[in-house]
Amino acid sequence: MAACQENWEASKFKMHLWYNSGQNGSHRNIGYSVYDFNALRPGDGGAHPLKFCRFGASAPWPGSGQNIKNNAASGENTHSKYMARVYYYSGYKKPYQTMGAYQHISRFTTVYNENASFAWIAP
Repeated sequence: MAACQENWEASKFKMHLWYNSGQNGSHRNIGYSVYDFNALRPGDGGAHPLKFCRFGASAPWPGSGQNIKNNAASGENTHSKYMARVYYYSGYKKPYQTMGAYQHISRFTTVYNENASFAWIAP
């Protein structure tokens, strides 16, 4: 599954969020805009929180299975054509951080561990 592909660099999904700073701990690969990290609607009609992938069966990686909303300490956009925008609030509401190709969420921005939605932005 592309969303939880352990080798995130090989994933077809081009936005990557990590539980820890410096692209460490559990991660989630994201391919589509997400209106609310706490209310993903996968097709069953219900609202479910988007979670970090579970890695490390006997010794779980930090953040495994945790909700992404307000827990992503780092991220990277590996899309060559689109900008990635991570929002502080659900519903694509400001403030936000925009990242070009191979740019990261910085611990000095307002979305560091305070992130609720994500969108692709055409350049």
